[in-house]
Amino acid sequence: MHRSTRRLIGLAVGLVLFLIASALLYQEGMARLEGMHRTFWDSFEWAGETLSTTGYGYDSHWHHPAMVILVVVVQFAGVFLVFLVVPVFLVPFLEERFERRVPRIAPKMANHVVVYRYGPTVETLLQRLKAHDIPSIVVETDEVSARAVLERQQPVVFSRAEEDALDICRLAQARAIVANGRDEENAALILRARQMGFRGEIFAFVEEPAHRKPMELAGATAAYTPRHIVAAALAAHASDRISPRLPGSENLPSVERREIRVAAASPMAGLTLASSNLGAATGAIVVGQWIRNRLHARCDASMIIEPGSILEIAGDAASLDRAAAMIGSRFLRRHGPYLIAGFGEVGRKVHELLCDAGEEVRVVEREAMDGVDIVGNVLDPSVLERAALHECRAVVLALNSDDATLFATVIARDAASDVTVIARVNHSRNIDNIYRAGADFALSISDISGEMLSARLLGHVARSRDEHRQVVPVVANARRPLRGLPLRQHGCSLLALKRAGAFLPTTAEMVVEPGDELYVCGSAEAVGGVAALMRP
Repeated sequence: MHRSTRRLIGLAVGLVLFLIASALLYQEGMARLEGMHRTFWDSFEWAGETLSTTGYGYDSHWHHPAMVILVVVVQFAGVFLVFLVVPVFLVPFLEERFERRVPRIAPKMANHVVVYRYGPTVETLLQRLKAHDIPSIVVETDEVSARAVLERQQPVVFSRAEEDALDICRLAQARAIVANGRDEENAALILRARQMGFRGEIFAFVEEPAHRKPMELAGATAAYTPRHIVAAALAAHASDRISPRLPGSENLPSVERREIRVAAASPMAGLTLASSNLGAATGAIVVGQWIRNRLHARCDASMIIEPGSILEIAGDAASLDRAAAMIGSRFLRRHGPYLIAGFGEVGRKVHELLCDAGEEVRVVEREAMDGVDIVGNVLDPSVLERAALHECRAVVLALNSDDATLFATVIARDAASDVTVIARVNHSRNIDNIYRAGADFALSISDISGEMLSARLLGHVARSRDEHRQVVPVVANARRPLRGLPLRQHGCSLLALKRAGAFLPTTAEMVVEPGDELYVCGSAEAVGGVAALMRP
């Protein structure tokens, strides 16, 4: 029985008892104090008329003070009940009658995934399971949270007791469990599932990395720390020392790699690489294009230069300057400290990784603590000015709120247009807005965790990231025009040509001689295709 129903029944019983008590008092008072006999039903009628404030019958005047006080008390009680019954008792009762009820037991299903507690870490996973027609059910122990999940059109089941959570989700027919509660909740859930005889896979998200091993000892198939994985991805994108963009290019003394943002108003925006004439006019080579958090390394003639993207361009200093002039933007900064905004779990891990790589780091946080360099709110432009944002190479937004991240992105982009903005995001649905605000790279915990578990639950290989490229020397086996080599068709870029120990400037009219070393940039698969082409 719903709480509002119990309260409404209690109110009805209380009103009946109050009416009876008032009627008995009125009957006795009229007989003893007013000298007029009234039957119980006459008195009961008076009590009902007075309490409901509808008026009186033939009793409308009293002389004894006690009777007057009794009548006044019952009248005020009636007025009070009018304002009490409707909002406190009647409205909640009607709301519960008309609103959708949260299921207390899972519907009939089999081979489904049980997700304990909803949150950002499982948003993308649930979407991918639905896309692959794999049933799932969320188990919630908070009714408000359960109702919010239900409104998202996601199957959910509600239990007030954590101990009963597995009894209502048809565990015997489930294929896997994803534990997304607090660490202690997850451990108890896993132990109980194993005690109930569940032999399927159990995946747990842990808040504290030190709890991974105990979670696996409790029976988890695998335990993940998505916040630390996001932190590692953010740090790797920020620092070439952690994740070199073009390993092997250090052997090319005259070749630099720079990044430049393509503005919507740029004359290059929307053109294909061939129609832009960027390479032929400047001598610089486009080796990659970042579109949001994906790097597209296959830079063939048909590649469209997307507005808002980040182009990776390689070449000597003069060719790079010409390329920047054609694009109409400045290259992103590649020197200076890193500024981390937010020193929670993600921010601390990013700080640790960057410091271990030997990078200079500054930290902005609201509260003073060890490791914080500037105390203040990153949403205050004066705080970014104190942190010397204009001198920084990049700002890493590791804030807990997506709204704060979005606003901080706008402020940082306005304060320093050539500083890279790297953002941590909780909910994948907010990524679009954060990119619109000006972020250069944004990664959500939801996407990271969804990608990891999708690979396990769906049997897919985790998404390979194109940024794992390399620069490899490939030896030519025959004399042929450089223009005729299908390097771009294989997804590769030619950065330099070495002949007889000396690097030569490359032009479209150049002829490759046998024994020449072509320094080719691309993924391992793409470079392998070019190397096979060059074999005798």
